[in-house]
Amino acid sequence: MNNLESYLKYEFHAHVYYCRDTFKEAKSLIEEISRKFSFEIGTMHEKPVGPHPLWSCQVKFYRDDFGPFVQWLILNRGKLNIFIHLCTDNNIADHTEYVCWLGESQSLKLDIFD
Repeated sequence: MNNLESYLKYEFHAHVYYCRDTFKEAKSLIEEISRKFSFEIGTMHEKPVGPHPLWSCQVKFYRDDFGPFVQWLILNRGKLNIFIHLCTDNNIADHTEYVCWLGESQSLKLDIFD
């Protein structure tokens, strides 16, 4: 088993990105996620937080939910961009290598991990 395989039992984060103009759409999506899934949902930030260049809301989920949840997001995200990453002990790799994007990818502020 390689080092990455040891993390496959751990968590993933999906960050829903939005702005003032798409806040209502994002809120509706987050509320629907809350109704359909038993995931931990973070704050709907109205400013960029951490490495994220836009307003965002974090959804924490696990390996067994990856397939069903990401498929659901693909079908229900509308025009919102969503950044998904694995959580390991390597923040840089988590935000650059172990990622997928739904919609347009964004440039993250990775210097916060220095």
